[in-house]
Amino acid sequence: MVFGQVVIGPPGSGKTTYCNGMSQFLKLIGRKVAVINLDPANDALPYECAVNIEDLIKLSDVMAEHSLGPNGGLVYCMDFLEKNIDWLESKLKPLLEDHYLLFDFPGQVELFFLHSNAKNMITRLVKKLDLRLTAVHLVDAHLCCDPGKYVSALLLSLSTMLHLELPHINVLSKIDLIEKYGKLAFNLEFYTDVQDLSYLQRHLDQDPRSTKYRKLTKELCDVIEDFGLVNFATLDIQDKESVGNLVKLIDKSNGYIFASIQGSVVDFSKIAAAPLNWDYYRYPFGRCFFDFILLLTS
Repeated sequence: MVFGQVVIGPPGSGKTTYCNGMSQFLKLIGRKVAVINLDPANDALPYECAVNIEDLIKLSDVMAEHSLGPNGGLVYCMDFLEKNIDWLESKLKPLLEDHYLLFDFPGQVELFFLHSNAKNMITRLVKKLDLRLTAVHLVDAHLCCDPGKYVSALLLSLSTMLHLELPHINVLSKIDLIEKYGKLAFNLEFYTDVQDLSYLQRHLDQDPRSTKYRKLTKELCDVIEDFGLVNFATLDIQDKESVGNLVKLIDKSNGYIFASIQGSVVDFSKIAAAPLNWDYYRYPFGRCFFDFILLLTS
C-alpha cells in the first residue's frame, strides 16, 4: 500500500512550488519522497523528479508536429499518456516499496472536470498499484478578493471533486500574500468555511457589472451550498506549521495515519474521529528548516 498526493489546480496556483516545498518538508519529517512530473509544459523544475513525462512526450514537439496551441497540446499529451499508461506504471513500480508519491499535474483545469483521461489514469493506478491518493486542489488565495472570481473557484473546486472521486482537499495557496491584493470583504473564515453565500451575493449586487447576472449567481451559490462539499484549508508553503497542518489533513484523508496500526474497526473509527494531535515537529527544525526555506527561495 503506497500513499501520495495528486496535486492539481489552475495555472499560477503554485503547484510546482507546492511539490518542491512539500517534498522538502516530508523528507525533513522522515519520509522518502518521489515527485512525478506529469506536466509536459513544466520545463523548469525546481525539484528532482523520479519520473518525468518529458521522457515520454514533449509539449513543444506535439505543438510543432500537429500545429496545436498549448491547450490542445496538453490534451494531446494527456491522451498519449493514457494510451501509454504501461510506461508510467513501469516507472512507478520501483518506487512502491518505500516512497511517498507526489504527482504534479498540468494546470489546464478542464483536464479535471471535463476530460476523462486524467481520471482514468488515476483510477487505473489506484486499482492496479494499490495506491492511496488524496487530490490536493490549489486555488490562489487572491481570488477571495473578487467575489465573482471566488464563486468561480468554488464551482471549479466542486466540479473537480465530483469528477475525480478521490479523497479531496481544497487549499487556498499563497495565503501569506492575500493582503497584497486588497482588503477582504469578510473575515478569512468566511472564505474557508463556505457557510452562507447569501452575504456574498449581497456584496456582488453592489457591483453594477454583476447586476444582470444576479439570478445566475444566486443559483450557482445555491448549488454549491446544496452539495455542502467545498471548504478550504490555507497554506503558506514557507511556514512549517502551515505545511504541517495541511499534511495532517492529507494523512487523515488518504489513511496514512492508519498504515502502521493493527486494530479493530472500532479502533480505527476512534482514531478517525479524534483530533490530530501527534507531533509533526518532533524532528529538529532549527538548521534543517532554515535550509528548507533557502531551497524554496533560491
